[in-house]
Amino acid sequence: IIIITITTMMMMTTTMASTFISARSLPVIGFSSNQRRVSCSSSFSRQQQICVFGGDVSRKGRYINERIRSSSSSSSSNDKNNVRRRGTKINRERQRGRAAIVNAAGHGHAHGSASSTERRSGENKGFVEEMRFVAMKLHTREQAPKEGKKKAEKVPEQKPMAQWQPTKEGYLKFLVESKAVYDAMEAIVASNADPMYNAFIDCGLERSEALDKDIQWFRETLKMEVPEAKGAGKDYADFLNNLAKESPPRFLCHFYNVYFAHSAGGKMIGRKVSEMILDGKELEFYIWNKNGGLEKSLAEVKENLNEAAEKWTREEKDICLEETSKSFQLSGALLRLIA
Repeated sequence: IIIITITTMMMMTTTMASTFISARSLPVIGFSSNQRRVSCSSSFSRQQQICVFGGDVSRKGRYINERIRSSSSSSSSNDKNNVRRRGTKINRERQRGRAAIVNAAGHGHAHGSASSTERRSGENKGFVEEMRFVAMKLHTREQAPKEGKKKAEKVPEQKPMAQWQPTKEGYLKFLVESKAVYDAMEAIVASNADPMYNAFIDCGLERSEALDKDIQWFRETLKMEVPEAKGAGKDYADFLNNLAKESPPRFLCHFYNVYFAHSAGGKMIGRKVSEMILDGKELEFYIWNKNGGLEKSLAEVKENLNEAAEKWTREEKDICLEETSKSFQLSGALLRLIA
């Protein structure tokens, strides 16, 4: 690599690719393979500017280690720049001959399109697979032995089920608070708050009607007083009502995680809890009879979610994925009622 001071550079042109670096803001180098003249940004002072050209910077992971110290000489002909190794790793991304950005590791934020073109896990199988992948990483090894990566915390719902101590009162409260969440989701989808919600009306995964029957069973068979939903379920429902209008991608993250999690881990929890305190009674909450049954309904909802996500930008998809942890947090508050 050849280094030329700004005074010398301003008097010459070359056929090499144009590149400029700020000595104070070294991490980013901009260049275009289509340009043939040397150029240097005029926004920096003379002592801050250098022009770098020549050499091969196309190799991924290339290390360019430079640090500029201008000399104090008043004569431009005697200006010297001392270069010190710095250990800055440069990652370059080419885009079919178009202008590219070299982004140095350690800079506060990325420039260019490197982040927008990065492949997400599961992306080639559809957006629902991306959502599933993110959700599974938030499980513990106990919950998901193959894909769980979250370190177990000292919260009731993350304890092994053998250590759970459910009660009928707690379980009934869980059902009541859960109904508040499902009531909200079904009402939001039916309200046409956003046109993309129409595809999820009567999808076969609805749980409100089933929960009505189970709560009635507790009241009539076990002679238990049914509490009012004013805890975790009501809080989650209020959150969803506000979210659905503000951000459909974030709302559909909760829609996916609540319904799909209940159809998998939720069924297992229901069976275990029933064995522990209800003599094996199978609740309607864990039975799906509409639209051809559970598997068919899941497949159709998955397809509709993938179609909805095709209309989103990559940024909107990432916003949806980032909401997963919030969904786990609010759902975990419900499970604590029975754990």
